[in-house]
Amino acid sequence: MKILSAVQTREADAATLQYEEIDSLELMERAAKAFACWFENKFTPQEPVYIFCGPGNNGGDGLAVARLLSQKQYHVKVFVVGDNQNPSPDHKVNLQRLPQTIVPQTIRSVAELPPLHKNHCVIDALFGTGLNRPVTGLFAEVIDCLNYSGACITAIDMPSGLYTDSQTPDEATIVTAHYTVSFELPKLAFFLPQHEAFVGEWHVVPIGLNPAFVNDAPSDYCSVTIDDVRKLIKPRRKFSHKGLYGHALLLCGGYGKMGAAVLAARACLRSGVGLLTMQVPSSGYTILQTAVPEAMTLTDNNRKHISELPENMDNYSVVGLGPGMGKEKVTKTAIGQLLATCTLPMVIDADAINIIASSDKLKAQLPKNRIIFTPHPKEFERLVGASKNNYDRLQDMKEFCREYSCYICLKGSHTAICTPEGKVYFNTTGNAGMATGGTGDVLTGVLTALVAQGYSLEEACLLGVYLHGLAGDLALQKVGETGMIASDLTDHLPQAFMTLTNN
Repeated sequence: MKILSAVQTREADAATLQYEEIDSLELMERAAKAFACWFENKFTPQEPVYIFCGPGNNGGDGLAVARLLSQKQYHVKVFVVGDNQNPSPDHKVNLQRLPQTIVPQTIRSVAELPPLHKNHCVIDALFGTGLNRPVTGLFAEVIDCLNYSGACITAIDMPSGLYTDSQTPDEATIVTAHYTVSFELPKLAFFLPQHEAFVGEWHVVPIGLNPAFVNDAPSDYCSVTIDDVRKLIKPRRKFSHKGLYGHALLLCGGYGKMGAAVLAARACLRSGVGLLTMQVPSSGYTILQTAVPEAMTLTDNNRKHISELPENMDNYSVVGLGPGMGKEKVTKTAIGQLLATCTLPMVIDADAINIIASSDKLKAQLPKNRIIFTPHPKEFERLVGASKNNYDRLQDMKEFCREYSCYICLKGSHTAICTPEGKVYFNTTGNAGMATGGTGDVLTGVLTALVAQGYSLEEACLLGVYLHGLAGDLALQKVGETGMIASDLTDHLPQAFMTLTNN
């Protein structure tokens, strides 16, 4: 699903009007009906609804929603903020369409605001998308009052005051919505951690924008849906054998951190790899042989750390490295040797990222189009550098991937997957229960297995990250957020695969 800019969204509206030969008022009615339908499924008519409208088309949406909800027996009150001397044409028409039972009140000062309580439903229809300057004056005062009221706030299309696809000034006043209902497509702002408090739980409702325009519109940003990843699954043939599904090598573990190697190994095996070999410090041999009997285990000459590469690297399809490795000098030397000599694709995580991040020489050795990095935000900062905000971080990630012709899976609530071409995909599975040690090791195993099976690096990133989050969502249903551990994800990987392959 593409993510369009505010300008492109307006162009999509115009293209829809032209293609369907309808006027903007009809498209606004579609949007209002879609929002009202979502609202009916969320809130009951017993909850009073207070709709705050601005002078533009977002306010027009709010007025149309007021009319539709009143027809469904909701107790609706409408408040038009400001003098409203120059409303948009569609706003004006929808104001006239209000039933006699709804008498809009004009708010010229915050003293005229109604008392709001936690059992009230507030609908924010002040500004929506397209804002390019901070909200000031009366509108800012009203937003502050709404935010402090304790009422449940639902924003139409965008929380008022929040920029759609660029950095909002720090001093800006922004609605802190509990829910945001976006029309047709999600907004870039929804996927960035810095906006969580403003956007709340977001939903997308269809309004029938012209699909040809959306498909042709250029965009570096997309969100990944279940339909997208289902197309990537490679079905297994009847006469399959293990040799068809790759031989993965995992360089993982260190003294006291063999659990990371076990997690990565189990996830790799649960993700369909044909054969798996682990190279671990010699102290980890018994642990791996006992905990993961399906994997073959090679021991490093060093008892506590990875210090060397196995012989016959050509026997393998892919190398995954990093979980639990530590940052010892001997390990850094082994990674340098790997980057300089290995011709296989690599999935690089955790301490392997930190080692590479600490050395410009190692960065210069990164092979083109054969690397997937899987950093969490701090590891990303070490690898790429500090960013001023989440928008700058996206640009920094795109520039790094272009420069080194690599892939990055920047882990988070909506893991961002960046390609060497600078395309960014946001994942849509996963939950806060996954914020626990070891889940990144699981992702390393999943990605390594998929690459071993012949998925391209981009396909492996899209499918692997989605499956990883989906396994977390399935685990959530059994263990909840607080009690979730990394092993729960591995346990639910088979069900995650089945969810994608069962229609």
